Amino acid sequence: MVFCSAAGTLKDPDNLLREFARYVEKAGVRKSTIHGLRHFHATQLMKMGVNPKVVSERLGHSSIEITLNLYTHFQPNMQEDAALQMEKGFLLLENQILILRESVQ
Repeated sequence: MVFCSAAGTLKDPDNLLREFARYVEKAGVRKSTIHGLRHFHATQLMKMGVNPKVVSERLGHSSIEITLNLYTHFQPNMQEDAALQMEKGFLLLENQILILRESVQ
């Protein structure tokens, strides 16, 4: 990541870390690092169902495989969620078939 000042110059890393720590303290959130914030961002996107390719591109990973290996373990219910999505799809399809049958009769 690159952080620039208002003038467009690179921020000094030590100043950046101090500034980040002040923001974290002011916000009253759990102490974190900039890398931790990046990790949180990626994890939340994956949990929200954002396409992994998009998450990978946002993180600048060279391949989607890196993103999937790092962030999918945070979704322990992935198999259950997939089964529920399939069930919803089958129920919707069944509903559509019933509506078509009723309209033909």
